[in-house]
Amino acid sequence: MTKQAIGPVMIDVEGLTLTSLEQQKINHPNTGAVILFSRNYNSPEQITKLINHIRAAREGDILIAVDQEGGRVQRFQTGFTRLPPVAVFAKKPELAESAGWLMAAELLAVGVDFSFAPVLDIDCGISEIIADRSFSQDHQLAAQLASSFRKGMVSAGMAATGKHFPGHGAIALDSHLTLPVDNRDLQTIREKDLQPFKQLISEGLEAIMPAHVVYPQVDSLPAGFSKYWVQQILRSELNFNGTVFSDDLSMEGAVSMGDFSQRAILALEAGCDMVLVCNNPTAADEVLASLAVTQSDSREQRLKTMLAKPHLSREQLIKTDKWQQISKQISELSAYA
Repeated sequence: MTKQAIGPVMIDVEGLTLTSLEQQKINHPNTGAVILFSRNYNSPEQITKLINHIRAAREGDILIAVDQEGGRVQRFQTGFTRLPPVAVFAKKPELAESAGWLMAAELLAVGVDFSFAPVLDIDCGISEIIADRSFSQDHQLAAQLASSFRKGMVSAGMAATGKHFPGHGAIALDSHLTLPVDNRDLQTIREKDLQPFKQLISEGLEAIMPAHVVYPQVDSLPAGFSKYWVQQILRSELNFNGTVFSDDLSMEGAVSMGDFSQRAILALEAGCDMVLVCNNPTAADEVLASLAVTQSDSREQRLKTMLAKPHLSREQLIKTDKWQQISKQISELSAYA
């Protein structure tokens, strides 16, 4: 049987187990990944089983992703080390790399390929949705800490995704609920917000997620739908040759781009390799059905870099001195964060 390529759409599933309809959707030629949420998680054993079933449902490779940044954004908690918000590493920079390794090693051990991390947004003191999800208000320190965190992830065997390009930290509005507008000019964004992206790209960053934010001084379209941001700035100016994931097309920040099919087409045309359609099964069906099934060797190659590298099983991991020591350090840090 011919192996299916990794398709350009990331979907989600409803519960702790797979339905037969979900199994069919996973094997659709346009499906390429499944993102997991808190509702899909009960225990390390259960999530491992669910992930195995997801992989078995597809005749070919499929990516398994989750948001496991730490702090407010940690989908798997019971049975996992509680991770602090990354802002705490400004005071404990020596633990940033260890935290990246720990987050990645624990996820890899249950079968997840990657977490959408690290956040590269610069906290400007006004964005509640970013705030302590950012490493720092200082762009040089943020870049340094994010670099250490990614180094830890990669050493565990996980590819990193920097988000939310070119920066979501300078606006108060939340793109889950509305379409934020950042009125700063390109030079200001270049000098500050783009710096962590620039540094991590030079170090080999594997993936980037653009923001559902409009920067009208630069382009009229939100960054993830903008050829100027994705192809001109990200690909040409910053020389990024990794994977580009859209942010979730179900978010309010994407609504202005039309119905779900139109949003998916525009994001892919702008230069995204994969589009996310979450928390809306009908919309996911619509996108899977409406997109033409196309083959792209370059897209396939980029998406394959997101597959997990060899790693320890959960049983092996929790027996290691490294895990025991780092898990204890990070748990203590979280308790005081």
